Amino acid sequence: MKTITFVDRCKVQAIAGNGGDGCRAFRREKYEPYGGPSGGDGGRGGSVTLRADKNCASLLDIYFQPLQRAGHGEPGRGKDQYGRHGADRIVLVPMGTEVSDAETGAWIGEVIADGAELLVARGGKGGLGNRHFATSSHQAPTETTPGERGETKKLMLEMKTVADVGLVGYPNAGKSSLLRAISPARPKVGAYPFTTLYPNIGTVEYEDYKRVRVADIPGLLKGAHEGVGLGHAFLRHIERTQFLLIVLDMAGTEGRNPVDDYRNLLEELKLHRAELLERPRRVVANKMDLPEAAEKLKEFKRRTKQKVLEVSAATGLGIAELKQALYDHFFMGGE
Repeated sequence: MKTITFVDRCKVQAIAGNGGDGCRAFRREKYEPYGGPSGGDGGRGGSVTLRADKNCASLLDIYFQPLQRAGHGEPGRGKDQYGRHGADRIVLVPMGTEVSDAETGAWIGEVIADGAELLVARGGKGGLGNRHFATSSHQAPTETTPGERGETKKLMLEMKTVADVGLVGYPNAGKSSLLRAISPARPKVGAYPFTTLYPNIGTVEYEDYKRVRVADIPGLLKGAHEGVGLGHAFLRHIERTQFLLIVLDMAGTEGRNPVDDYRNLLEELKLHRAELLERPRRVVANKMDLPEAAEKLKEFKRRTKQKVLEVSAATGLGIAELKQALYDHFFMGGE
């Protein structure tokens, strides 16, 4: 049986609570023969709200609990007592979660910052008790109103990783190893394609306590925008990053040419969302500890005219320079 450990897209049904009915009652107490109507209002129904939580890594919990229901409001009581409000339902989701109508596809909203909230299903208003209908000519009203029904929404939730930097590259380019080298993150590393099956986040920390969040995006292949390999299911995680690091296997250990890899990756980004090519980016030539990498790097520079950060995630070569380049970009106004 397949074990599910990461979910970044799922459907959920949000059911808000109904408002409580208004109460019809009259005061009948000794010494108050004309007490009059005393029916209280019903409580409002609870609402369903999404809240971004930095400690929430995926939509896994919601995937296994697709029905999110708030509490109903209680009916009003006599002696002018209002009914209790229904309990609100707060659903924790990852930062960067987008919400749309599951049936029409209409955009509803998103939650990005930690603690941000989005109301997705509003609870019904409580009904009015008969005390509201008393007038000078109608002193014993029996009218009340029922509570309103709460909203029911079928939603599509889609998580898009929130990070400063996105590592983009082919499978086995060494992105996970690079993330381990520049941050305390420990993503899975293996000598086979698609070791990374979902985005991993690492935080690069500096001596002055500044931080840069880096996302390891699962490996892309030519045709990814059409679903080839892990496809567009993970291309969307690049959309919220501010800076791209194009990670290339400069040694060509998989039998591919780094120049072709670079051009294919840019093409996939363009086909998925053209504006991605307008974002700042740098090329990271990984595996420079291997002897064949030097000659391929010369060819790459000659054919692409790109500035390259030369690194080896395995030996630590160039890691300090890479971290400094990120610092300069985000905090010193560099390229």
